[in-house]
Amino acid sequence: MNEYHLELRNLSHRFGGLQALTDINLGLKRGDIAGLIGPNGAGKTTVFNLVSGFYVPSEGDILLEGVRINARKPHEIASMKIGRTFQNIRLWSEMTVLDNIRIAQHYRLGYNAAEVFFKTRRYREREAEITRSARELLEAFHLADLAEEYPRNLPYGIQRRVEIARALSLQPELLMLDEPAAGLSTADVSELIDYINWIHDTFKLTIWMIEHQMEVIMTLCHTIQVIDFGREIAKGTPEAIRSNPEVIKAYLGEGTI
Repeated sequence: MNEYHLELRNLSHRFGGLQALTDINLGLKRGDIAGLIGPNGAGKTTVFNLVSGFYVPSEGDILLEGVRINARKPHEIASMKIGRTFQNIRLWSEMTVLDNIRIAQHYRLGYNAAEVFFKTRRYREREAEITRSARELLEAFHLADLAEEYPRNLPYGIQRRVEIARALSLQPELLMLDEPAAGLSTADVSELIDYINWIHDTFKLTIWMIEHQMEVIMTLCHTIQVIDFGREIAKGTPEAIRSNPEVIKAYLGEGTI
C-alpha cells in the first residue's frame, strides 16, 4: 500500500493571468483527520476543486494511493471513493431527503436506459438496493424521520448533516469537507465536532477539511496545513500551528486562533 492516501506534489494553478496556487505539497495518510486553513481568498477551495476534478492543475500532480488523477472528471473521482461537501450547501431542494441520498449513488446503478424503460428485473433490484442503502444511512445519521421532507424546509444544521450523509452514500474512503461549520450556531458547532468524530470512527475514513471555525480545526485535526495567497506558510500539529508567527500574522491577531 502506498505511504499516502492522497498526495499533492508541487500543485499550482492559474486562472488566466492570476496565479491562484503555487507549489502546494501534501501527504495525507490513511485514517488522518487533516485541516486546510487560511484567510478568505487564500486558495483553499481551489485545492479541493482540483482534487475533486472540477479544475485541471496548471502544474504538479495529484496522486490517490500513488495513482495520478489530475485529468479525471468529477464523476470519475467520486467513483474512486472520494466524497466531498461544498462551502455553500448543494442539496436538490425539489427532491426529498431520501432522493438526495439515492441520486448520489447513480454511478453505481449498473443499468441502461432500455432497462429503465422496460423496468427490467435488474432495474427493479438495483433501485430497491439503493433505496435500502439510503434508508440505512439515514437511520444511522438519525435522519430517518426526515426521509420524505424537502431540504428547503429543514434547519440549516440539519441540511449540513444531510449533505454529509449524501457524500457518505458514495461509500468514500476519503471525505473532503468544505467549511462544514459555516453558518452554524455555537451549539450546532459543538454537535458537528461530535458528529465528525463519530463518522471518522464508524466509517474508518480519512477526513480532510477546510474550516474557519478554529474550535473545529483544533479539536479534530491531527495535522493542519496553512496557506495564504496561494502558498503554504505552515504545516504541523494544532499546537505548532497555534503558536506559529506566520499563521498569527495571516489571521491578523493571536485571538483568532
